[in-house]
Amino acid sequence: MRRHSAQLTHDSAVLPWLGANFWSRTGGPLMWRNYEPKTVREELGVLREHGLNMTRSFFYWPDFHPEPGRVDEELCDRFRDFLDAHHELGMGTVPTFIVGHMSGENWDPAWRGDRDLYEDVWLVGRQAWFVSQMTRRFKDHPAVTGWLITNEMPGYGRIYQVDPPSSDVVTAWAQFMCDAVRAAGGTQPVSLGDGAWGIEVTGRDNGFSLRETAEYVDFVGPHVYRSDTDRPRQHYRAAFECELAAVTGQPVVLEEFGLSTDVVSAANAGIFYRQTLHNSLLGGATGWMAWNNTDYDDLWEQSPYDHHPFEMHFGITDSSGRPKEPLRELASFAKVLERVEFPRCRRTDADAALVVPSFLERGYPYSRPADRPLIFTSLHQGYVAARGADLPVAFAREADGLPEDASLYLLPSTRQLTTRTRRDLERRAREGATVYLSFCSGEYPTTRGPWFHDLDGLFGVELQLSYGVAEPIEDDVLEMTFAEDFGSIAAGEVLTFPVAGNEDSRAYLPVVPDGARVVATDAHGRPALLRYETGAGRTVLATYPLEHMAARTARANPEQTHRLYAALADLAGAARPVTVDTPYVSADTLVREDGTRFVWLVSQSGEELTVRPVADGELRELTGGEPVGDVTLAPYGVHVLELR
Repeated sequence: MRRHSAQLTHDSAVLPWLGANFWSRTGGPLMWRNYEPKTVREELGVLREHGLNMTRSFFYWPDFHPEPGRVDEELCDRFRDFLDAHHELGMGTVPTFIVGHMSGENWDPAWRGDRDLYEDVWLVGRQAWFVSQMTRRFKDHPAVTGWLITNEMPGYGRIYQVDPPSSDVVTAWAQFMCDAVRAAGGTQPVSLGDGAWGIEVTGRDNGFSLRETAEYVDFVGPHVYRSDTDRPRQHYRAAFECELAAVTGQPVVLEEFGLSTDVVSAANAGIFYRQTLHNSLLGGATGWMAWNNTDYDDLWEQSPYDHHPFEMHFGITDSSGRPKEPLRELASFAKVLERVEFPRCRRTDADAALVVPSFLERGYPYSRPADRPLIFTSLHQGYVAARGADLPVAFAREADGLPEDASLYLLPSTRQLTTRTRRDLERRAREGATVYLSFCSGEYPTTRGPWFHDLDGLFGVELQLSYGVAEPIEDDVLEMTFAEDFGSIAAGEVLTFPVAGNEDSRAYLPVVPDGARVVATDAHGRPALLRYETGAGRTVLATYPLEHMAARTARANPEQTHRLYAALADLAGAARPVTVDTPYVSADTLVREDGTRFVWLVSQSGEELTVRPVADGELRELTGGEPVGDVTLAPYGVHVLELR
């Protein structure tokens, strides 16, 4: 299966995009009122010296559009100088039009009143007029390399948790805005700037649908800031969301990511950037824009910094323009992109499919939106486990139909499947594939247990559930003892797993075999893992919600589901091109169009590690070309090699 890695294309010298969201330290969102050309050039110069080739810039809406039918021409002149400064340095920028939300505060033009941004025809017309006016002014400037319609509109147009607009309304609004760019002569790539926070990525319906708006945009731009209770899960968060955001097959640009150095140490800020950049590249991202270019120590009395003080220190440079650790990591990353000729690279194919249930993104009658967080977190944890197993996985959307060319289908803690998918999985197993599912009862008491038919027939068991009653897991740790060899796991081995969940989900599935073999038992001698040979393939059932329990456990990773996934890969014959004998280091590969392969080794250990990767070829240093045996990785370090 082809893993997503679509590159953004345009006749620009600054692709791939590697840059920062930009507000000058002289004013933050109010920079255009007291614009300082010299300071701006100094700020851009520091970014350029560290390998960045672009910025994302902003038309602060209340200032640029002071009256319904007027654009402030003096500010446009200042923005034109801003573009000139980029061009002088060989950089580009992506202007953002409707900027009414920024860093924890919303600002309206004085004339907006209480008109709805999506449904008031006059106000939608004024937005489209402003977009077209700004496009006409700047479309021919060589520094403009793309366009964004808004900044995080779900937090500005309506607070989506309270009163989300409908997808039909948002999609129509998006069409009007993007059409305004094209009608005004803008030919550069365009996207919405909404953060990709809609239902296909997060499971939350805020009106923005990547599927519905795909017709009008050229790329998707996730904004990733959510935190976790587990460091590897946090390090893979942006990569995981980029994988989900690739639902339409369009290029994925990590449009916003970053952190305030008020909440982490300088060293850990660098580690977060390093992990996010390299893991998101391996997760299919083909562009990156850090949040943001500078700190704002002198703006502490100005909103939003007076009430969101941590927002002053998201910069990759300090308020004097000195580089911080995140900028140094961006500079190192830029050198790697150049060395491997990244625009000519794609991800290697995968034999394993991580199945995304359609219940994440579709509101079936009487299904519960409250089920979606379980789907999201179980998939996220399964993705981390696959990384620990050095197992390349392609995301397979149930809503699009399962791919026919996978040798291994992974369904981590999956409760809900459609009838068609259940039947497709059985057919694929009979044709030679391996299908793995771990049971999950769900986190809510209504209709506990599997939401699909004939689990018994699919896995060769007879389930022993009592109606409406969850079978509680009373142990604090699950011990899974193997009764026979299972892939790379030997008979007699014991794997341990964290136990977690609420009174509904902390539950196992009591079964007796009916054609299946018991591969492993729990501490009470009950079936914990079963294997059922069917046709030319097989199904594998875990009677415990392994991934869900790990997802609900702080500091769980690396936990031992990676051992199970590696064994499943061996059983299915799913390729793992490079492996490392520790879950603390993940291995993955890119291939260049000339056939050259590159290996990424990414450590999740806080200690220095020395490992010996096993590959189907000879590993050599990226610079110098010396043969490689052992590789020493710094704490949370990254090492890139060439595979010949």
